[in-house]
Amino acid sequence: MLLELFKWLAQDIRAFNVFNYITLRAVLATMTALTISFIAGPAVIRWLAAKKIGQSVRDDGPQTHLVKAGTPTMGGALILISLGIATLLWADLSNRFVWIVLIVTLGFGAVGWVDDWRKVVYRNPDGLSARTKFFWQSLIGLVAAIYIAFSISAPNNEKVLQLFFQWVASGFTLELPATADLILPFFKSVTYPLGVFGFIVLTYLVIVGSSNAVNLTDGLDGLAIMPTVMVGAALGIFAYVAGHAGFSKYLLLPYIPGAGELTVFCGALAGAGLGFLWFNAYPAEVFMGDVGALALGAALGTVAVIARQEIVFFIMGGVFVAETVSVMLQVTWFKYTKRRYGVGRRILLMAPLHHHFEQTGWKETQVVVRFWIITILLVLFGLSTLKIR
Repeated sequence: MLLELFKWLAQDIRAFNVFNYITLRAVLATMTALTISFIAGPAVIRWLAAKKIGQSVRDDGPQTHLVKAGTPTMGGALILISLGIATLLWADLSNRFVWIVLIVTLGFGAVGWVDDWRKVVYRNPDGLSARTKFFWQSLIGLVAAIYIAFSISAPNNEKVLQLFFQWVASGFTLELPATADLILPFFKSVTYPLGVFGFIVLTYLVIVGSSNAVNLTDGLDGLAIMPTVMVGAALGIFAYVAGHAGFSKYLLLPYIPGAGELTVFCGALAGAGLGFLWFNAYPAEVFMGDVGALALGAALGTVAVIARQEIVFFIMGGVFVAETVSVMLQVTWFKYTKRRYGVGRRILLMAPLHHHFEQTGWKETQVVVRFWIITILLVLFGLSTLKIR
């Protein structure tokens, strides 16, 4: 929005050309989202408290969490407001990648909003049924996956449609360009061609999987938001490289025209996340809720796919992965042993993983900070793949 204004002003005042630089607009988007969060945060928290939108705490969870009952939740709405406004102000709104990421983010946020609203306002402990929630997540994720499959292989939406119809006319046998191949980090030229169906399936799994992974991680004050900020900022760097012809060639990464504009989105995400952390740090004044966790996870996954860094995203989001795997293993082992022995057994003291460490005696702040430190190391390791090949 502001970019068009500055382009018009630059016709007479050349100094405004500086706003053409993605890096500057990414910094400004970060600052804008952070400022909006600081200003709007207290009002949002008061509104949530007035509507009695408070967190319900499970009886079978850690007993130390019972004091959190009633704390305003659905604070992820603050993140989406800050993120959306900052992106619309500073991003190039003619860029199709910006719109697909925004649509996915807000779409998953809407699913989370309905789920949270039913839980805390209508006092329905189940919220949306698992089947209904999964259906809407899958629908949004699948549509996004199909669009991204052809958009990274075509320079504009007209060409995207042409490529899609060519694929249909070919009997679904048309191969995608090399830019759609799965990249293996640390190797100069090792990629794996996925094909259209393979790309769509992988993208769907990344978007829906990362959305639910962040949601599972969001169980302690500040635990999910800081890793989201760090991974999002790192993905912004990868997106910038992918969208820069010179850097992508030098670093042996696929060139995706237009992907660099996602750096502005990632900057806005980082700013909105840090602003939310101001109120979510221990002891939290507000919780994120599904509206924030589902949206942010989907946003990270979508950016990772467009930047062609699915495996690196898996590495950098190791905390999210570990939390998800811990739940899967716990549930699978419990069901298996109950069926085999008549009594369910557990691998961990409690799942997700952060609750296990709480049960071993770690304080909540210790778990959070140590998981942050692990994320920092994983993000730095992921960034090293830019050069180590």
